[in-house]
Amino acid sequence: MQINFGKLDGLIPVIIQDRLSLQVLMLGFMNQEALDKTKNEKVVTFYSRSKNRLWTKGESSGNFLYVKEIALDCDLDTLLIKVDPKGPTCHRGTVSCFDKFESEEAKGFVYTLQETIKQRIENKESNSYTYKLTQKGINKVAQKVGEEAVEVVIEAKDNNDELFLNESADLLYHYLILLHQKGFTLEDVEKILKSRSK
Repeated sequence: MQINFGKLDGLIPVIIQDRLSLQVLMLGFMNQEALDKTKNEKVVTFYSRSKNRLWTKGESSGNFLYVKEIALDCDLDTLLIKVDPKGPTCHRGTVSCFDKFESEEAKGFVYTLQETIKQRIENKESNSYTYKLTQKGINKVAQKVGEEAVEVVIEAKDNNDELFLNESADLLYHYLILLHQKGFTLEDVEKILKSRSK
């Protein structure tokens, strides 16, 4: 990774993005030492211009940014780092430092839910409904998706919006479980839809 640190007196801007929601969380700056520390420890460390030193995000709050992917832009002078944030990113206690996007998530809560389902299954959480369902086998999971789909159709024919939306949520939840059990994700389904849109 050949980075040009020369444009801003040894610093480069770094955009921090949530790996799951793709929400932009913050902007900071790094020098070579901060970047090396970030790569080695897999936790985002900036060069703080106000403190005039290296600053690991979360060193006082505990709200660390765990590095999942680092990408360099085409001009070789800006980084994009995708992270798993622990807690809010902004010092104000908000998810993002950008007010306009505070209540928005680019990919939405459903991707966070997908990750939660994955963790509950992989961690074998014995008190989790999700894990218990998967232990009954793929046929039972698929059957549950079918049952929820039928209930969505039934509620769609009536005029109770609340029941229809609740059954839709149940269907989506169980479909996410089925996707995981088959070894796929929503992103895999998106690829198919995108290929069809052409």
